[in-house]
Amino acid sequence: MHTFILVVHVILAVCLVCVILMQRSEGGALGGLGGGGMGSFMTGRSVGNMLTRTTAILATCFMITSLTLAIMSKGEAAKTQKSFMEHPVAAASEPAKPAVPVVPVSSK
Repeated sequence: MHTFILVVHVILAVCLVCVILMQRSEGGALGGLGGGGMGSFMTGRSVGNMLTRTTAILATCFMITSLTLAIMSKGEAAKTQKSFMEHPVAAASEPAKPAVPVVPVSSK
């Protein structure tokens, strides 16, 4: 189930990027690739409205899959990990020794 939702999430991300790039912005983006004139099937305004709606729907689905993946990930992590409080602390058998200098000190 996790893999299926992840694949849908990636497909939604790619579609969302494509739809956003197709929208006409101040810079033009890829919105000019639609072609056609005023006699085309859909006018510029209706295409803009359709792309805006499509962007909103894809963004909503993307957020839903993001939250679903996060919740599923949290559930799986809770099953596999234990708290650090549950692990016993190993007692030191002997006290730590003082540090010994590595370089010998010569007296001249």
